[in-house]
Amino acid sequence: MERDIIDIILKYEVKGSKYGPERTRALLDACGSPDKKLKIVHIAGSNGKGSTAAYITNILLAAGRRVGTFTSPAVFDYAEKFLIDGKLPEDAALRRCLGEVYDVSLTFEDRPTAFEIETVAALRLFADSGVEYAVVECGLGGLEDATNAISHKEVAVITSVSLEHTAILGNRIEDICRHKAGIIRDCPSVVSALQSKEGRAYFAALGVKFAGDDISDIRSADGGQTFTCGGRKYFISMLGRAQCYNAATAAEACRMLGLDEEAIAEGLARTRLDGRVQIIKKRGTTYILDGSHNPDSFGPLTDVLRGTEGAKTLVFSCLSDKDVNAAADILSPYFERVVLFTSPSYRKMALDGIYAAFSRKTDNIICAEDTASALEAAQGDKVVVLCGSFTVLKEGKQWIEKEQ
Repeated sequence: MERDIIDIILKYEVKGSKYGPERTRALLDACGSPDKKLKIVHIAGSNGKGSTAAYITNILLAAGRRVGTFTSPAVFDYAEKFLIDGKLPEDAALRRCLGEVYDVSLTFEDRPTAFEIETVAALRLFADSGVEYAVVECGLGGLEDATNAISHKEVAVITSVSLEHTAILGNRIEDICRHKAGIIRDCPSVVSALQSKEGRAYFAALGVKFAGDDISDIRSADGGQTFTCGGRKYFISMLGRAQCYNAATAAEACRMLGLDEEAIAEGLARTRLDGRVQIIKKRGTTYILDGSHNPDSFGPLTDVLRGTEGAKTLVFSCLSDKDVNAAADILSPYFERVVLFTSPSYRKMALDGIYAAFSRKTDNIICAEDTASALEAAQGDKVVVLCGSFTVLKEGKQWIEKEQ
């Protein structure tokens, strides 16, 4: 029977993570050093990495460049991690690259992780496909992340930074910033101005370029919002104040690449990304799907909730390393009732832990076994928000869109 390399990689993820770029660098070299054939834009940050990667990708495409985009996690399709020119890659090409890199990894005494294999396979796929630029998102942190094995970068981009993965990255904002700033190696850098006071001070001491300091006049528009930055007005379809900063950061990174303002404006306007305050209207219910998973990432969602009329139900789950108490504090005031369930991920937080956090804030709680049963419990409500983890959105979207 022919092996299913994607299934092998997905099962391999359960073995967990290792940190440090050394294995990935060795694997890259063993696979022909594909990173050295690409112009790489490297992105770190706690929130907004995926959106910023999408903005940069679309600006590059608007400028007529070919581009590969490596991001994680996948939301609706595994191949989303490995986009070529903004589209899913050919299945055969993706599987070939994953298989070749996986086979090389088996020769290593210190076996590379699933993410390290995916990182090298992505760069191999992009180089083989003849793209010029690779937009690469860090998996965790930056300094010790597998993606930081890249030999050279055209520009380093850092989005907003908040406390996350504190057991690994440290429990102070400055500790987190140190890891994110580790991607700045002999290249220009741009940092989102959407930072805490401590984060701002840390990055300012490095002499980075801040993007979005002069954002103003944020307004709702048909199909999205507009904002002014650098004396120019831009339209974006993604919602929430934080998206304006992500867009401004992407725009500044692309200026550093020498791209013109026409391509920047066009690329920002054409960017759409599922799973980020994604609104689906079905059977009389407005569903909002959002992958927000830490306190600072809930901003775009709460911005939208403040302007959304009607009784609201929260359908929530999260992973075990997330600050569920902070999530409950931020989200509970917007909802009349809450439905809790466990994520399908091996990294899921137990239901009793999620319940303990939300029961401090509300008595109107329903517990469900899985994504489908949680949405069934909310069926018929006027506004239903599914959030807390990207890992629940695929099943959620499938349930919402099925015929009932």
